Amino acid sequence: MSTSTYEANRAETYDTSPPGTYVLTDCWTMTRRELAHWARQPVQVLVGLVFPVMLLLMFGYLIGGGRGVQGDYVDFLVPGMLALTMAFGLEGTMLAVTQDLNKGVIDRFRSMPMTNGAVLVGRSAADMLQSAVALAVMIGVGYAIGWRAHGTVAAFLGAVGLLLLFRFAMLWIGIHLAMVAGKPEMVQAVQILVWPVGFLSNAFATPDSMPGWLGTAVEWNPMSQTATAVRDLFGGPGGEPGHLWAAVAWPLALLAVFLPLAVRKFGALSK
Repeated sequence: MSTSTYEANRAETYDTSPPGTYVLTDCWTMTRRELAHWARQPVQVLVGLVFPVMLLLMFGYLIGGGRGVQGDYVDFLVPGMLALTMAFGLEGTMLAVTQDLNKGVIDRFRSMPMTNGAVLVGRSAADMLQSAVALAVMIGVGYAIGWRAHGTVAAFLGAVGLLLLFRFAMLWIGIHLAMVAGKPEMVQAVQILVWPVGFLSNAFATPDSMPGWLGTAVEWNPMSQTATAVRDLFGGPGGEPGHLWAAVAWPLALLAVFLPLAVRKFGALSK
């Protein structure tokens, strides 16, 4: 479809569609655009799926020891790795956003009769689809190496929901930081900020096995809250029911801050 045809169709949609319909149409169009990019770059998608699997196998068999863990270490490790997977892998999203900014694609979209923020929503929706696939792959690998979820089906689905909620929050942080960075070459420097969130956590060991000050910092880490709540829902070692509220509150608080910041930053790009 040519640009002129698209703009004509969009203008007609604004005139005849019920209120709110064009918002969904714009967001779905941008989502399909991101999925089409991934179809042309399958290696990038494959690397994103394989990297967390390599980490799981490395810590489970090569480095694993489970300091302070009471019970089977694999049952402790896998939920932590699922949370870590949701925290990592944002560089693809950040690179895509900065590349669009530098190629003028964003400015072109903004000149069309398009809902403000639809580009960001499409990007986030496509990323969430990939994250759901990555989560399914990791769960499958976890089962292959002996991990089992011992809770109910409802608890299992609740754990998956917490993991995806955490991913959604991290994603909007990444989108905002990408627009702040502005250039693809700055993404690597910004991405380094994500690593402390992942490794200063209880993904691999319990806070009780760490020095007091470090254990306290680890316990307050949003990813640790998610990992602990997920372990409880899966019925594995290291789980504590009291962390469920924090596992919900932390991502919602991060979304309340960074989602509006990202949309506002996007709206100010051409001003």
